[in-house]
Amino acid sequence: MEMKVISRDSSPGSSDLDSDQSENERGRWGRKMDYMLSMIGYCVGLGNIWRFPYLCMRNGGGAFLIPFLLFLMVCGLPLYFLEVSLGQFTGKGCFHVWEACPLFKGIGVGMVCVLFVVTLYYNIINTWTLFYMGSSFFSPVPWTRCDEEWNTPACINDRPTATSNGTLMNVSVSSIHSNYSTTVGILNGTKVVGITSEEQFWFNHILDLSDGLHDIGTLNWRLTLCFLIAWIVVCLCLIKGVKSLGKVVYVTATLPYLLLTVILIKGLTLPGSMDGIVFYIRPDFNKLANIQVWLEAGLQVFYSLGPGWGPLITMASYNKFNNDCYRDSITLTLISEGTSIFGGFAIFTIIGYMSHLAGKPVEDVVQAGPGLAFLVYPEALSQLPFPNLWAVMFFVMLFSVGLDSQFAPLEGCLSAVSDMFPRLRRHKALLSIVSCVFFFLVGLVLCTSAGLYVFQLLDWYIAAFSLPLFGMLECLIFGWIYGAENMSRDIEIMIGRSVPVYMRILWCIVTPLLLMLLLIFSLYTYRPPMVGSYTYPGYARAFGWMIALLPLVPIPICAYQVLRRSNGDTLYQKFRESLKPSEDWRPVSTTESEKYNVESRFPPGDMKSTILRNVLGRES
Repeated sequence: MEMKVISRDSSPGSSDLDSDQSENERGRWGRKMDYMLSMIGYCVGLGNIWRFPYLCMRNGGGAFLIPFLLFLMVCGLPLYFLEVSLGQFTGKGCFHVWEACPLFKGIGVGMVCVLFVVTLYYNIINTWTLFYMGSSFFSPVPWTRCDEEWNTPACINDRPTATSNGTLMNVSVSSIHSNYSTTVGILNGTKVVGITSEEQFWFNHILDLSDGLHDIGTLNWRLTLCFLIAWIVVCLCLIKGVKSLGKVVYVTATLPYLLLTVILIKGLTLPGSMDGIVFYIRPDFNKLANIQVWLEAGLQVFYSLGPGWGPLITMASYNKFNNDCYRDSITLTLISEGTSIFGGFAIFTIIGYMSHLAGKPVEDVVQAGPGLAFLVYPEALSQLPFPNLWAVMFFVMLFSVGLDSQFAPLEGCLSAVSDMFPRLRRHKALLSIVSCVFFFLVGLVLCTSAGLYVFQLLDWYIAAFSLPLFGMLECLIFGWIYGAENMSRDIEIMIGRSVPVYMRILWCIVTPLLLMLLLIFSLYTYRPPMVGSYTYPGYARAFGWMIALLPLVPIPICAYQVLRRSNGDTLYQKFRESLKPSEDWRPVSTTESEKYNVESRFPPGDMKSTILRNVLGRES
């Protein structure tokens, strides 16, 4: 089907005005740029900084961009566009957009469950960052010292480099998942074994890590204070909902780009930096023959863009009704994933410099996850001139990225609550304060000596299987049951043109098939979580599976409730009725809502004819 332009209202602002009047209590973005920066802040998370460069290096360097960009176009963009369109059309959060197919209302509840758990534990990452940021003002930076109270006699803070005759070699294995990593140095034939000062600062001082989940220990008062500060900052930023968030993101969403650029420029002046960049982008096309490379590219796109979680729907629900969500989706996906590539250059210039200092190959230095941010990078920054300045700059950048990633899940939870109880919209500040206090109190367990074990357990299971399933169900519901043709008509009401044919094909066939493969791959490659050599006991793994299944439980429960209340004498009639949109499914614009007639799109007939009509726009 060709893209066509339909006539607009003679008054360009009339629909927006109607929408404003109907949604004045719920909130609205003050400017278009508020929305764009908020979406960029949500999509550009810590995974773009500390996971994508590692995956790119491990899976063929520049060659990894081929499957990555392919999955971005055929999987990431279609889902992104679909969720943004749903939020903008209905003006509601992820909890209520499923009125298009009431049988699957449980997906919205499941999304809120995921957001609740993520909101609960994610802010501890910002807490660790704040701890490092505050420590960066001391000179010398404390993670380079071996004479502090948290150090042990095995502490090593010297940074040997390879000499011309090769008599000195240092091999360091550092990871967030290791309680005590060992540094082995060979000096004049003598083997030296110790623990780096960075590792002791991280494990002994910040985490005060215990021997396992069974040993909760006591609250680390320094970490608890940083945790409180992190939640106060989040609360202040969201205290007036999208009105205050839309102002904060002008700083938190743009500052990381500025600081990454500064770090990149500085990194390019360091010896060994080009070796790191070459290692980052050097293509190894033989890797493309490995199916795991393609699947990891798909998972990276899916988890970094954020479809299936719910915040995309929520934040788009505050848009003006006639906003061009199709153009925005293309722009935002390219910016968000382009940041992953750009950030990789900044990271690998420093990694190459660190490799040069240690006289080791780059692959022995680089790692993924928090270990890169809290072990490897601080060690590298301590070698630069004015290490305090660079450390503060780096951790301010991390904190800005982490804040943006924290805003969206919390706003998704608050939006779900206020949509359920509209009277609370008048008390947005009180709702934000009470919610932040609740999450702070419940999250205090993350500030204990077993906090890292709790964090790893929640992070490992909460989104392991539910998110690809949610994405696949979204495509099946709006591609086949509600229908790609009907969805295209709804979008045409908003933006004045129908959805391109290729996008409908992706919704109906390509994207759900790829997500099904990703789900199977996740199940096939599943392994229990570990922290270093520590293996979680059986009760902890059982609790983890409960967390993994938590978002899925509401789907059958809500489906049963909907079937029981649906019209019809037989189960089949009730089932068929539950697949049709409810009376609450309509555009948020008052003018368009009065003209909207969803019943005309679902005339009587057998289910096969209805599906073919909804997908193809014609009878079988």
